[in-house]
Amino acid sequence: MFPQQTAMMNSNLMMQQQAQQQAQQQAQQQAQQQAQQQAQQQAQQHQISQQPNQAQQTEKVDNISKVKGLVGPLRDTLSTSIKTAAQLIQQNNLTDTGSKTVDHNNTTPRFDKHLEEFYSICDQIELNLKTAKLCLQQCSSSQTYLPIPVATSQQPPPETNALTYNQYLEVVKLQIGYAKDIHDTLICAAQNISPSE
Repeated sequence: MFPQQTAMMNSNLMMQQQAQQQAQQQAQQQAQQQAQQQAQQQAQQHQISQQPNQAQQTEKVDNISKVKGLVGPLRDTLSTSIKTAAQLIQQNNLTDTGSKTVDHNNTTPRFDKHLEEFYSICDQIELNLKTAKLCLQQCSSSQTYLPIPVATSQQPPPETNALTYNQYLEVVKLQIGYAKDIHDTLICAAQNISPSE
């Protein structure tokens, strides 16, 4: 009986060890899954946190969105300017008819200040629209004279026919040199054509 009991105890010990190993493996797998889930959540949160920054950067750069943002303040300053002008006209009318005396202690709103603010916003809108127009013209010229797309990222372009930014700079330098050569040739020709009397 003694050898049978020993064999049973050994088999029980082996079963316990196997159960412990399985439990450890399951715990390790669960820990790995949790770590992967946490890493995925952190990556998603990082992407979400970067998206508003990218949106803010594009808002800062985009001239049309700046114009749209200035329309509200323009409307407010126009309204304020008109109200101030109406108050001053009413006050001048009352003073001219003699129904009200001039009160120097009473602070009247400054029409010129409100009008200057209105014109300042108009100037900002005009500059942003001119810049947007120039950007569109440059894009159109770029498509006309250099129809090959330019890769704006630092990584190699996925398209084989796209230029890297360094290649694009070299093309622009060559175009500038070519335009300068044409300009110099035209100036020399104009000087040679002029009568030498």
